[in-house]
Amino acid sequence: MKPFVISREFDAPRERVWQAWTEPERLQQWFSPKGFSVIKANLDLRVGGTYHYGMRMPDGKEMWGKWLIREVKRPERLVFVNTFSDPQGGLTRHPFAPDWPAKMLSTITFGEKGKATLLTIQWEPIEASEAELKVFDGGRASMTQGWSGTFENLTGYLGKKLARAQSPRSGANTPSTRRASTRSRASACSSAGPRPST
Repeated sequence: MKPFVISREFDAPRERVWQAWTEPERLQQWFSPKGFSVIKANLDLRVGGTYHYGMRMPDGKEMWGKWLIREVKRPERLVFVNTFSDPQGGLTRHPFAPDWPAKMLSTITFGEKGKATLLTIQWEPIEASEAELKVFDGGRASMTQGWSGTFENLTGYLGKKLARAQSPRSGANTPSTRRASTRSRASACSSAGPRPST
């Protein structure tokens, strides 16, 4: 089965985009679907390390995820197994789609394009059953929607940092990356997979 692949070009140097992905105080400011807020972000950035994070949905419910890090090649490539989790850091299944693959190999590449960065996300189920592969294949539109929202968060975060660097004495407000969204439950949870409508 073909992996899910999505790319987006960001108007920021590759090092800055890498930092946004690999420093927890930066990562927690944007890495979530639109309308979600990050309530925990613990990152141990090394091969064999983990990123354990929690998110709160607009309706107050919580969602937890975990990265199992396999490769760190600064500032070019980050590879990890993405799973759902619980507040204690255990591995769980998708809370809204039990047939969603339990483990997703995630490969993040950071391509240099002059002063910009081409970010590419590749998702591929591992150790998945036929039923899980079918659900994954049927969720591509939802994954695209979810990642598009997360990329909007990242664009806002990078733009905010750039504006501050260019105008450190300016009192102008920058766009907020935490503006609430009222997307339905049919929208994707980009950090871990789609959520079905209720």
